[in-house]
Amino acid sequence: MDTRERKTPEEERNHVMGQRTPEDYDNPEPDEEQPEAKAPSHGLHRVLPIVIVVLGLVVAAMLIFSGGVID
Repeated sequence: MDTRERKTPEEERNHVMGQRTPEDYDNPEPDEEQPEAKAPSHGLHRVLPIVIVVLGLVVAAMLIFSGGVID
């Protein structure tokens, strides 16, 4: 059973023309449909290396104090 929605010839033509339209490289602004592209980053890229270093130190301390490294 075919449950697809049928497009009128005008809708089909608009769809095909929209697919063939090249990307606008002169105006690289994000589209209105992409609000997440306009939002600035919240500094997570600065926090992540600090978290990795702290976790590494915690794991090293756990190994040293539990006697896992030095018997």
